[in-house]
Amino acid sequence: MHYELVDIGANLAHDSFDDDRDDVLQRAFDVNVNTLLITGSSDESNVAALELAGRYPVQLYSTAGVHPHHASDYDEKSDDIIRKCLTDDRCVAVGECGLDYFRNLSPREAQLEAFRAQLDIAGDTGHPVFLHQRNAHDDFVEVLESVLPKRSRAVAHCFTGESESLREFLAIGLYIGITGWICDERRGEHLKDIVAVIPDDRLMIETDSPYLLPRTLRPRPKSRRNEPAYLPEILKTIAAARGQTEEHVAAITTANAKRFFGIS
Repeated sequence: MHYELVDIGANLAHDSFDDDRDDVLQRAFDVNVNTLLITGSSDESNVAALELAGRYPVQLYSTAGVHPHHASDYDEKSDDIIRKCLTDDRCVAVGECGLDYFRNLSPREAQLEAFRAQLDIAGDTGHPVFLHQRNAHDDFVEVLESVLPKRSRAVAHCFTGESESLREFLAIGLYIGITGWICDERRGEHLKDIVAVIPDDRLMIETDSPYLLPRTLRPRPKSRRNEPAYLPEILKTIAAARGQTEEHVAAITTANAKRFFGIS
């Protein structure tokens, strides 16, 4: 294996990693997942993600945002924490932020308000945006269309949608993050049919650890916890679906991630 990979979305501040976080990272480095973006999704995880990035200053970066599930908790303190994190060079994006009408753990109005507030932060600071969307396509696109021309870059993290939404996301300028969902024969097969639509310069890959363990892994891990070391399995599945070599997909996704997040 002669390529390096960037995992643009790993929730390594999650408590499921508390007992072996350093080992998890070493396993990732051992398979050339050399750069990881630690996702911030709440006041607490934003601080924890940045602290973790500081412990591995060559390989780790973080994001800072409030997930739509936590939108009801978004207040001035949340805003201040995100802005403060972004003053550190290791915090390189606003998010995870967006809309989630699948569970509606926060009311839709609260989600829209928190989403717009975080897009304002991205506009003020010039940082790219790490986006979440589930069952909220129309509102999501409507909010983004009005602000994207004034934002530097935005990625649809963990894209799981159909062809029409993919084409619409590409048309408004989004990058696309693909996870192990594409390895799930029960609900991700459609992604294999459409992932080739994504231009080479807009594709990125991610594990979304500890979620979305790739179901194609052999032998199957004893634990259902996903981790960054499994990113090569996602790469392999994407490359096959796109009719490209793993080396090519590794090269383009790594270059895209470094350009998108402004990292070396």
